[in-house]
Amino acid sequence: MRLRLSIVFAVFCLRQSIGFLGALILGGVGLLAQSAPVADPTEEKNLDGAAKPKVVRLEQVEVQADYDVQTRLPFLPDVEGTRINAGKRTSNIDAHYLPEMKDDNWRQLTATTPGLVVPDESTPLPSFAYRGFDPHRLQSFQVLEDGIPIQADMIGYPEAYYLPPTYPMETMEFIRGGAALMYGPQPAGAINFVMRKPPLDKKFTAESITMGGSFDYISSFNAVGGTVDRVGYYGWFNHRQSQGFRAANSQYDLNNGNLTMALDANTDHRWYFKLNAYEECHGEPGGLRLNNDTVKTPVNYNVDRNATSRFNDEFQLNRYAASAIHESDFSDDLFFSYRVWFDYYRRWSRRQKGGGFGTLPTSQKNQIECQQFYTWGMEPRWRWDWDLGGESQTLTAGFMIYNTTSPRTDKEGLTPTSNTGQIKNQSDRSVWYAPFFVENKFTVGDLSIVPGFRMENIWQSVDLKIDQEKSAAGQPLGTQNQNNFVPLIGLGVDYALPQDTTVYANVSEAYRPPTFAQAVPTGPNLRVSGNLEEGTVWNYEAGVRGMPTDWLTFDTSGFCVDYSNQIGETAAGGQNIVSNSGRSRVYGWDFLLQLDLIGVADGIAHQNMGWEDPESGQSGGIAGWAQEYGSLYFYTALTLQNGNFINGANEGKTPQYLSNYVYKTGLVYDWQSKVKASFLGTYVGHSYASDNNLTGSDSRFIPAYNVWDLTLEAKLWNDYVSLVGGINNLFDKQYYSRIRGDGIDPAMPRNWYAGLKIIF
Repeated sequence: MRLRLSIVFAVFCLRQSIGFLGALILGGVGLLAQSAPVADPTEEKNLDGAAKPKVVRLEQVEVQADYDVQTRLPFLPDVEGTRINAGKRTSNIDAHYLPEMKDDNWRQLTATTPGLVVPDESTPLPSFAYRGFDPHRLQSFQVLEDGIPIQADMIGYPEAYYLPPTYPMETMEFIRGGAALMYGPQPAGAINFVMRKPPLDKKFTAESITMGGSFDYISSFNAVGGTVDRVGYYGWFNHRQSQGFRAANSQYDLNNGNLTMALDANTDHRWYFKLNAYEECHGEPGGLRLNNDTVKTPVNYNVDRNATSRFNDEFQLNRYAASAIHESDFSDDLFFSYRVWFDYYRRWSRRQKGGGFGTLPTSQKNQIECQQFYTWGMEPRWRWDWDLGGESQTLTAGFMIYNTTSPRTDKEGLTPTSNTGQIKNQSDRSVWYAPFFVENKFTVGDLSIVPGFRMENIWQSVDLKIDQEKSAAGQPLGTQNQNNFVPLIGLGVDYALPQDTTVYANVSEAYRPPTFAQAVPTGPNLRVSGNLEEGTVWNYEAGVRGMPTDWLTFDTSGFCVDYSNQIGETAAGGQNIVSNSGRSRVYGWDFLLQLDLIGVADGIAHQNMGWEDPESGQSGGIAGWAQEYGSLYFYTALTLQNGNFINGANEGKTPQYLSNYVYKTGLVYDWQSKVKASFLGTYVGHSYASDNNLTGSDSRFIPAYNVWDLTLEAKLWNDYVSLVGGINNLFDKQYYSRIRGDGIDPAMPRNWYAGLKIIF
């Protein structure tokens, strides 16, 4: 009964949101474009993609703005917009390669990405584990949306509580070594979400995806878009809610809306304007433990893995953002882009005091934390294609000005559900960030060499105005001005082989700046040792990748990550000292294979495997079975890796969330885009959730686990109505892949979802 009422409510929201968006956007479009010529959809320009639709092997690629998502190459082109990707390890993940998924299932979206692990948790917030870096809220990655940073603060608080939904997403770009030269910190690489732009070939189109499922799950996504004369528009609204699978306090409610406007999108000088609002609230049910505590009341995973240890804890996030992007093709050889943005973050939480690792809280008071972030930034970039010895060379350069003002207040409430109370800590924090970079792709025949340089200039300030514990202990309040000037260098090499195959290698530098909490820690037993320096990361990677036929894609590489001067805490004289200490080294091998089994059989039967003709350079297309029966892709993404700390307090220990193996495999079927199905498996070796590899009663050990998902999408009526559905954790595996300070966070048991997708 509850699910039926929820679905009725979702349909009502669908109708209201489509009507609201349609009236708002079409009204604005009518005012902006009354007498301008109609846009030509064949001359579409990219949102910082290729300036013009040049396609020379992987040198340039056009990203369509149409409602129907086009097939994507699995790797980023050598040059795209103001970016040089040659000589770097890249992945270009099509957000709609698989059937529509539930709840932005990042594990499924990254199924073909070797080494990237998505720890399961009881909240809708994401975390990505990769090569031994801290996975919490993607804080070790540089996270962007259409090239604009979306962390709370990219320097002082680099946690990405907000990620865009996958429904309006085109691709997820992942750049490993060399990403810091283009985007700055953080050291694990850069993730850029490329969102849909206004469609140019229609005046109006609409889409709706409504789902229901286990644990009172409801999701409703509704979008409208089109282009009228010179003005394009694309607006969407996404609502998600669920009671969660835990015994209590695992509910969440999320609303996210976006409006993108385009002006002269099919010309050499174009504008894009975007407004985004995101509001999310969820309960925090707390962690569990594996054994009983002799002092506090335990909540045991082995007794009830769905149990709750925190009945009153709550988290809220509000984000409101505005941005503008301008692009100009001054000539075939000169391209310019300019971004300017503002966003406001509010991170609020209340947490009952007196809790422990997997135990019930003992205090009736709570801690209320409110952090706000006011951020603005601007970034111009240039690309110049120039000639040397009859070969085309490419130079890119740019700079950024970025500022964050961030007040933080911590209060103590008198009850577990108090939303306000006495101020215990208060601080004002700020960041000024002004980097610049330059890269050049030197090309001689099939060989490209890409040296790069970036200068990072950071000024951080933390003014601790109130700290009752420090004042009571007679300690002065901390005020810290932190300056970091970090030169970064890198070198990429790219050699093109026949059959659309490339050998690549990269050696590049990245870094991790001190965060607000590290610069001025709160509490009487914490102090900073001198002026903290940034952590330094050297990334080494070499491999070969290719897409020699329509039925084969592969990428294999060896890598090494050397992370020195890490910032951490060490105990000395009854105090914890925050200092630069510790060095870790991680090395391993990645392997990706995607093989269309029907395409292979088709080629064998027709004696035409689709290999490129070395004389004409043309690929022999495969006909017959592949067109009639579709594609059945077998994929395998394997990572074998090892690593440890080679000095510091954790010497000999394994970096957090570093598994010896990560193996992803499965089948993906696509019949003429009318029927899609996927069977996806993930196997992850054991790891530790902390760098100190804690064992015993508060163990941070995570056992090896595996999980399989089944998803389906089928068109029921032409291209207008589709059925979507799936079963996640198909075999109902009982496992956990995330541990925090309050205990073990169990993974969701088997769950289902189903719904309709409507396009008109």
